[in-house]
Amino acid sequence: VFFFNDTATTEIYTQAFVGSVRCVQETGINAEYMGIQQMEKGKAKVGINGFGRIGRLVCRAAFESERLEVLGINEPFMDIDYMIYQFKYDTTHGKWNGTVGKEGELLVINGKKISIFKEKDPSKIKWGECGADYVAECSGVFLSSDACKSHIAGGAKKVVISAPPKDNTPIFCFGVNHTEYKTELQIISNASCTTNCLAPLAKIIHEKYGIVEGLMTTIHSITATQLTVDGPSRGGKDWRAGRAASSNLIPSSTGAAKAVGAVIPSLKGKLTGMSIRVPTVNVSVVDLTVKLEKPAKYEEICQTIKEASEKEYKGIVAVVDDEVVSTDFNHDPHSCSFDVKAGIALNPTFVKLVAWYDNEWGYSNRMIDLIHYMATVDKLLVAQQPQLHLSLIHISEPTRPERISYAVFCLKKKKNNTQKE
Repeated sequence: VFFFNDTATTEIYTQAFVGSVRCVQETGINAEYMGIQQMEKGKAKVGINGFGRIGRLVCRAAFESERLEVLGINEPFMDIDYMIYQFKYDTTHGKWNGTVGKEGELLVINGKKISIFKEKDPSKIKWGECGADYVAECSGVFLSSDACKSHIAGGAKKVVISAPPKDNTPIFCFGVNHTEYKTELQIISNASCTTNCLAPLAKIIHEKYGIVEGLMTTIHSITATQLTVDGPSRGGKDWRAGRAASSNLIPSSTGAAKAVGAVIPSLKGKLTGMSIRVPTVNVSVVDLTVKLEKPAKYEEICQTIKEASEKEYKGIVAVVDDEVVSTDFNHDPHSCSFDVKAGIALNPTFVKLVAWYDNEWGYSNRMIDLIHYMATVDKLLVAQQPQLHLSLIHISEPTRPERISYAVFCLKKKKNNTQKE
């Protein structure tokens, strides 16, 4: 695969590739022309509001993916030294595998200087001055379009809420309905971690077999909204939520299943569900029980999900056929990991499907995917110095290992010179 910025180069290399493959084939070795693929190069310019669990992990994922450039962070409740500490050390996801420090009042991660703001009022955050086009709203406080308009007033162009909205803000799940995003939308929601797991699974099943109706239960890890010992729950409405998180299984309501209807309109009114909070720090699991329109053997359903995971849902959905448990999915970037051996079927039209998800890391990676896709549509990607990779030919001869060869050429183009390796 050859990554390029100059489309005129395509024809030249296409001819060279095809000719090279033909020469190799004439020697009797199996060779295949792998094709040329153009990839959008560039980063979206982002600010993060709130440096809590999701805010910090979105920041980590941004640096690891190299598709988002973090230019500013607003955190009114921590000084910069505490932010450094919180970012560097993480009980669940481990120590940051990079550098983090400060330069004056700037946070410096892997050499990148990031502006820090301390504003409780989002309209006072100077996103425009630090150059952020997109704001990842990760505070958990501003959950409506009206509340998030303050970020626009501060100079941001778009806002993505890292939670289900409290109003009719458009909801998008990457891999499910993200291609419906239009550039005129200013404020959108990335839904919840549970919806991001459930929606792709439900869509795969619905498109193939049709879902008549279904119930979902998510066995969900502890979150920061829960209490360490018994006490009054936040808001005082959900009494059970005030019980000690580490000592109880706590039934709770969730809008995750209903929210699927917002991203897959044909499923509106067909799914609902609940949550049971359990005393683990990370990784949750969806139990989806559905009645199907078209009968199918459980093995056929598993194969359908597997094929989808290898094609249009690659990177979003994974399929696991091992005897796995929750910790096996810690720091897994997928939205949904379907567990073949955990599901069951009562009959060909009534089945239970089980899927795991890292409710922190998987979700944070979908925030990255969604914002980068928005920037692509909005044409706001910052052009990066081009890095060209050229894989010339992949030759495979399974019966003759000594003749297997893989030729790779790597070109790194710089402004004033070209270096070949």
